[in-house]
Amino acid sequence: MMGKRQNRAGFTLIELMIVVAVIAIIASIAIPKLMSSRLAANEAAAISTMRSVATAQAQLQSSGAIDTDADGAGEYGFFAELAGQKPLRVAAGAPAAPALGTVGTDELNPAILSSAFGTGMTTGEVTRQGYLFKMFLPGATAGGLVPGIAEANTGGGTAGSLPNSNNGEILWCCYAWPGDHNKTGNRAFFVNQEGELLQCLNRSAAPYDGQTKKPTFRECYTAVDMGSALRIGVAGGADNTIWVPVQ
Repeated sequence: MMGKRQNRAGFTLIELMIVVAVIAIIASIAIPKLMSSRLAANEAAAISTMRSVATAQAQLQSSGAIDTDADGAGEYGFFAELAGQKPLRVAAGAPAAPALGTVGTDELNPAILSSAFGTGMTTGEVTRQGYLFKMFLPGATAGGLVPGIAEANTGGGTAGSLPNSNNGEILWCCYAWPGDHNKTGNRAFFVNQEGELLQCLNRSAAPYDGQTKKPTFRECYTAVDMGSALRIGVAGGADNTIWVPVQ
């Protein structure tokens, strides 16, 4: 005697298609919100980091840990110096002049910034939560203008192209921009020795993106001069950007 055929419960093709459609609708709503939340979080973290950098620079300068002309006035530092990963610049010769410090002797200890700010550099930039950070210190005044000297590719200063002692006591600036525009962030940021925190919407056809375009030291200034006034609310610079205060 043949047994009765058992019914097996399961999803029909139509039911499966409905489930897939519902998942697709939910994903289309949730993913953009998730991306937007991540962008906002990365930008907020970049702003917080810039403020921390300003505090760290003020602490380093007031400590006098870098004094390359031996006049008793402290100077500002590069990221790798602040993080204790590269020797601090020192005074050498008579009269005293800037020189690179000695590895194993002249590192800042204890460091002011996390060691992450001075390790793994290949282009002189620090990568933090989807953003790139670049430090500029001032060179010697020439023709009434103060040039900016970027941090060396592997961090710290470069022999033969070190920041100026006197200008280094009063000037520095730092930029931050997204490593992948529209994915890890949109806005670009700037901060200097006065703690003036500015932002650029970074919406040009060729935005700062960490891949093909990066800001030079002069982008926020009214002239190619770190000693000039900041250019706020007016388009200009090499990239025709507009910078405004971060609220």
